[in-house]
Amino acid sequence: MDAAQALADLTEISSQVEAAVLFDETGEVAGSTLPGEQDAAALARAAGELLARAAALGDGGEVTQVEASTPTGSVFVVRDGSRRIAATTAADPTTGLVFYDLKSCLRDSAPEAKPRRKRAPKKDDDEA
Repeated sequence: MDAAQALADLTEISSQVEAAVLFDETGEVAGSTLPGEQDAAALARAAGELLARAAALGDGGEVTQVEASTPTGSVFVVRDGSRRIAATTAADPTTGLVFYDLKSCLRDSAPEAKPRRKRAPKKDDDEA
């Protein structure tokens, strides 16, 4: 699945995500929900810096996810090897769910990712 489709799926399933950008370790943007390229590049750059600063605070291990929150919203960053995704949310998001959705989007956008099968609609008990 390509980056654009993975981001479209993300925004469809995650009502908490306001904006998101997929990018690589160099900051090159692969896809974004933001209207302008400059905004996407700025979010990717800031998210990369957030990962780097978090790694500098730790024990030298690789940082795979970060959340920074303010009273008005949060920024989430997830990395998987050289690929990264960053997203913004409103205040008080469901942190675990946002991280799960971002990891799914990152996995789905991988070049080798297989399309996920859609679940069949549930049948009503009356139809059985």
